[in-house]
Amino acid sequence: MTRDDILQASSMPPFSPSYPRGPYRFVRREYLIITYQTDPQALRRALPEPLEPHPDNLVFYEWMKMPDSSGFGDYQESGTGALATYLGEPCNFSIQMYLDDEPPITAGREIWGFPKKWGQPRLELRKDTLTGTLYYDEERVAMGTMTYKHQSLNGELPRVKEGLAKLNVNLKLIPDVDGRPKIAQLVGYRLEDITVHGAWDGEGRLDLIPHVNCRVADLPVRRIIGARHMIVDFTLPFGQVLHDYLA
Repeated sequence: MTRDDILQASSMPPFSPSYPRGPYRFVRREYLIITYQTDPQALRRALPEPLEPHPDNLVFYEWMKMPDSSGFGDYQESGTGALATYLGEPCNFSIQMYLDDEPPITAGREIWGFPKKWGQPRLELRKDTLTGTLYYDEERVAMGTMTYKHQSLNGELPRVKEGLAKLNVNLKLIPDVDGRPKIAQLVGYRLEDITVHGAWDGEGRLDLIPHVNCRVADLPVRRIIGARHMIVDFTLPFGQVLHDYLA
């Protein structure tokens, strides 16, 4: 294997890469997002500087079903994010994510710094209820439910699309060979080529169960703000460094 061969590899192991080069296209990605108010001290511990929390201490718990994603295949994902600001600009910060497919776990961590771990999320329609569950080590740690298509946002899809295009931020941490930090960055990205096939608002409920290795309950539910169901196409581009903690 030559130097050129090594530098042209998309990911490890170069003999059988975990994922191809991007950008990555997602088709008919389905979301269940439950937004809620949490404990301000818990949120502050989860949010890295220089990000600032939403004044109402709002976070969201989401389930995502990806039936067709280039390079990654068919998988599901679940996790927590926070509404925040970066230098005054509204953004979403990813706190923790759990999914059931190795390529997007590896690519997400290595490229953008997504806080991904292995878990067993499921998003499905059960009779009249849109239902999301997350299992970790065979124990249920989260369940979210939402009324199914009660309030259509058909007349507001441009506003929904605008919300999807906002700044997203991750904390990327990669150690050097001696265990000390090699990369410590805030990474920003914006979804591109967005098509919203449908969006609905409705009532939601969220149950989070404490678990030491899957800490979704560490951001407790104080008050449910609302729930949203969406079906969307978009391209996930590469990111940019917003803040370098080692500079």
